[in-house]
Amino acid sequence: MPRRRPGPDQPPLPDRDQILEFIAAQPQPVGKRDIARHFGVKGAARTALRGLLKELQDEGLLERGAGRRLHEPGGLPPVAVIEVVGPDADGEVIARPAQWRRATPPPPIYLAPERRPGRSPPGAGDRILARLSRAPDGSYEARPIKRLPARPTELLGIVRSTHDGARLVPTDRRTRTEFEVAPEDLNDAADGELVFAEVLPGSRRGQARARVGERLGDTDSPRAASLIAIHAAGIPTVFPDAALEQAARAGPAAVKARVDLRDLPLVTIDGADARDFDDAVFAEPAPHGWRVVVAIADVAWYVRPGDALDREAYRRGNSVYFPDRVVPMLPEALSNDLCSLRPAEDRACLAAELWIGADGALRRHRFSRGLMRSAARLTYTQVQAARDGQPDAATKPLMEQAIAPLYGAYAALAAARAARGALELDLPERTVAFAPDGSVAAVGQRERLDSHKLIEEFMIAANVAAAETLERHRRPCMYRIHDEPERERVEALAEVLREFDVPFARGQVLRPALFNRVIERVKDGPAERMISELVLRAQMQAAYSPDNIGHFGLGLRRYAHFTSPIRRYADLLVHRALIATLGRGAGPRDGALEPAAEERFVEAGEHLSTTERRAAAAERDALDRYVASFMASHVGAVFDGTITGVTCFGLFVRLAETGADGLVPVSTLGNDFYRHDEARHALVGDATGAEYRLGEPVEARLVEADPLTGSMVLHLMDAGPAVGGRGRPLRGHRGRPTSSRKRRNR
Repeated sequence: MPRRRPGPDQPPLPDRDQILEFIAAQPQPVGKRDIARHFGVKGAARTALRGLLKELQDEGLLERGAGRRLHEPGGLPPVAVIEVVGPDADGEVIARPAQWRRATPPPPIYLAPERRPGRSPPGAGDRILARLSRAPDGSYEARPIKRLPARPTELLGIVRSTHDGARLVPTDRRTRTEFEVAPEDLNDAADGELVFAEVLPGSRRGQARARVGERLGDTDSPRAASLIAIHAAGIPTVFPDAALEQAARAGPAAVKARVDLRDLPLVTIDGADARDFDDAVFAEPAPHGWRVVVAIADVAWYVRPGDALDREAYRRGNSVYFPDRVVPMLPEALSNDLCSLRPAEDRACLAAELWIGADGALRRHRFSRGLMRSAARLTYTQVQAARDGQPDAATKPLMEQAIAPLYGAYAALAAARAARGALELDLPERTVAFAPDGSVAAVGQRERLDSHKLIEEFMIAANVAAAETLERHRRPCMYRIHDEPERERVEALAEVLREFDVPFARGQVLRPALFNRVIERVKDGPAERMISELVLRAQMQAAYSPDNIGHFGLGLRRYAHFTSPIRRYADLLVHRALIATLGRGAGPRDGALEPAAEERFVEAGEHLSTTERRAAAAERDALDRYVASFMASHVGAVFDGTITGVTCFGLFVRLAETGADGLVPVSTLGNDFYRHDEARHALVGDATGAEYRLGEPVEARLVEADPLTGSMVLHLMDAGPAVGGRGRPLRGHRGRPTSSRKRRNR
């Protein structure tokens, strides 16, 4: 599609070389807004600029990092400030960039030996200006230019008492270094306490040093996993006094000028353990289809632009959910009270009234600011049981009036979803159950019910209506965007699928239906979950942006998050923009979007995308630790599993029963030298021909599970007779390859 040219009164677009020169001159990655501001690109010309930047990315001349910011390809500059992490398992000193703001992990940096005789080696926490050279495997070698003044570096770790003093053991599994803690630096911390510590410069007797700062509690507590994840990710947990005071002063919303929806039998449907109910639904038959109402808590009434609650909500970006706790975006006085749609209580809401055709198409819609009263607080399992013919006392009176119409409208929406070919990735979600003493009692998988899908489809329809309304009224919109997969990722997926004899035609127009056919082909087979995850990894990450590119996964041209303003700030922005369209002259005092907000939407989208990814990483981190805590009592047991990853240093195996992941070190595979065949995703023994391939079912014994790091180590059991050229691995221990070989294979 040709790029739109700027109007006669606008400066011309910069050419490719000008853009590349500008980005290369910046010390940090830049956003599209920075580029547009520098070259004076405004209005419709921004669309043309976006197309030009996309071309530069497609050609490999630019890379996109955290917050969709652009930088030169290649990762690190030739000269940079690095911070020493410490020695790895092979004794090589590793470091990381002092400044790294991208979503992906930084490349490994190996410090070259100090050439000056008598100079003490650098220790953990030391900052060095170094000249960097990139190796073929993507790692870097750093040659020090000079050491820089020390800067305090925080570390989350566990205090351990030993025969020769106290040590700090980092909770981050990537940090292999233990730190010496002098008695005067312990801050009265006892053995087993979780602490924040400051890494001290230099070393003592070759041992890295640290000083205990904040003490966070006893790690013997089985629920310490989420606390570790929260602090490691830097997630704010304490609300400012001004925000708490504002929330405490809040009262019921004014009824004036609101549409009265209290006679409508709206119901909330959530998980059994949910505490905040921010959406309620209703459906009834209408001519040629269905009338659906989705009512959402009117958070914008309580959180006004620029006030204390708003500033803190923006900083957090979203709520973060752990198996044992929630770190909310808003204080509980709002999230669990005034903004929670509790049954039989009047609540302010923003309602989307949707008319759905019999084919599931969204025919028309309108929004209103209303007052509602939930008829019932229902759970997914309750509603599904009622639908399946087993209603309880709460659902039986609601069957004809509420539940049956909801499923009728859902059937139409589900048919529309199938017709447009939305990506169908139904990956199981792991769950953790706790015993009364707080220990992990069980790890399982959440059952996926039609009642879950019903709510999802209603929310999607309301989100589409919100985006369409804002476009029609020419209001700023914070879109939820999802770009199509990059060709490199698709090519990598096709290579893996070829090993499983799953056809995937290359070079065709990418549509979600192509990936759905792959998933359908392996459905109910042993590799279904693994291939579904590979399909997921091939997709781009969804993000927030005022520049609409559509939502590839859902197969939608426009989409915005509207349905969860209690827990997502992006939804609150959409609410404010909608409120501005509903009332003439509505302003910030009414909860409407302030006039200058549009200028900050690009920056806000980048910030909210970052906080969302931070939350997702912390949630995964905590879940891994809880699973490891549960598995620690099963060390020595043998489990069925599947090889889900093959690297030069070992195999990653997922256990069938719990979904737990563990590493099988290559050194445990037998008395042979194993080579990593990247093209075939296999480890192959030189002498025996023994072969371990991606997707292969295995039996594995659990030999180590560390709740503090969330890591597990497995050893494979006997592989059985050779099949298809795969040999039985020999027992024993092979030698570790030299560090230079290891680095080439990374």
